[in-house]
Amino acid sequence: MTKKQIALSAVETLKKEYPDAICSLEYTEPLQLLIATRLAAQCTDARVNMVTPALFERFPTAADFAAATEEEVAEYIKSCGLYKTKSRDLVALGKMIVEEFDGKVPDNIDDLVKLPGIGRKTANLVMGDVYGKPAVVVDTHCIRLTKRLGLHELKDQKKIEFLLRDLLPPEESNDFCHRLVLHGRAVCDARKPKCGECCMSDFCKKNI
Repeated sequence: MTKKQIALSAVETLKKEYPDAICSLEYTEPLQLLIATRLAAQCTDARVNMVTPALFERFPTAADFAAATEEEVAEYIKSCGLYKTKSRDLVALGKMIVEEFDGKVPDNIDDLVKLPGIGRKTANLVMGDVYGKPAVVVDTHCIRLTKRLGLHELKDQKKIEFLLRDLLPPEESNDFCHRLVLHGRAVCDARKPKCGECCMSDFCKKNI
């Protein structure tokens, strides 16, 4: 099978296995997803979901974050880890959104990655989940599973993103990345993958 064929097979197989592919972070608007994803760095989504309700109640808009002190924001996110760095980023992020983007979360990757603490992974998540545009979210699950499938031998996230953009149907790419997370957690574990239980075992290079 070619890499394109493997990618398409993976898309269809995971779609059947995980028909409801959604982001596990809880949010109701673009700013909330942006901030929740920043908080999720080196922290579980479950923990972030415990923290964000009180955080968003206190700071509902970018202007509220912009007007806050780092110390005040830190009090709400201490359990997320790296809270000093994250609180600094959230205040700075709020200020930039207010000053440069009229208080609205940008709807393109080039502007999103200008925001403090926001990389291409978060930018792609916002693009796909909020704005409904083709996106490839390259997280640890995506890197591990697509490598095991034989789609690449890369480590650089940006290179993997652009390679997958060429291999995946644009309309499927965002949901496919969500399904990789679900499959990575349930079956394709980093240390002990359950290859005997894997729905992709027929075409996965690791299992062949």
